Amino acid sequence: MDVAVHVGTLLAVLLYFRRDVLRMLLGLKDIGSGKAKSSNARLFLYVLVSSLPVIIAGFALNLYEPDWLKTLYVIAWMTLIFGIVLWYADTKTTSVKKVEQMTYKDALLIGLAQIIALIPGTSRSGITMTAARFLGYNRTDSAHYSLLLAMVAISGAGALIGLSVLEEGSTQLGIDVLVGVIFSFFSGLIAIFAMMKFLERSTFTAFALYRVVLGTALLVLLYAGVIG
Repeated sequence: MDVAVHVGTLLAVLLYFRRDVLRMLLGLKDIGSGKAKSSNARLFLYVLVSSLPVIIAGFALNLYEPDWLKTLYVIAWMTLIFGIVLWYADTKTTSVKKVEQMTYKDALLIGLAQIIALIPGTSRSGITMTAARFLGYNRTDSAHYSLLLAMVAISGAGALIGLSVLEEGSTQLGIDVLVGVIFSFFSGLIAIFAMMKFLERSTFTAFALYRVVLGTALLVLLYAGVIG
């Protein structure tokens, strides 16, 4: 179900960034035609370069997932730590670069940062936006590129869960997954639209503060023995 709601979000991303999806498809065509330096081809290749590290790492983690990754303590600490890191990157970095100015080096660095999101509580979108901000990309373009990367990351996870649902052969499970996809699609579309509009005139501080407050609250409850 966790992956199912991400698939709904994926569909929302595909709809919202449909022009970029079309550009990447045209870019793939350009590459096949020997025009790998076109703007469309470069966008496709940047997303590919950024996605390869997490695909490889995710495949390895799927074979062997350490038990410590599943603990609430890890989730709480990662939520807190990367909330602070997001705030630092957002407030200490000059916003000058756009996605059109991306390089393969930047794409790779953002991709390597995305591996950290395999640790629960880190947030895939949060860590990629943080990396983009550290590299000097403005807020809207950092969010824009992060959501483009989501298409690849979530597609892989969605394919795996789809196979699991088919193997399970449960009609009820299939219905539950479908409902999750539908509701997450509409909520995801609204959230993406609201976030992109918000970032046109504001900072990531609200998102960072949310993570810090949530992470701190979880740690207090955990170490106090209220939850565990």
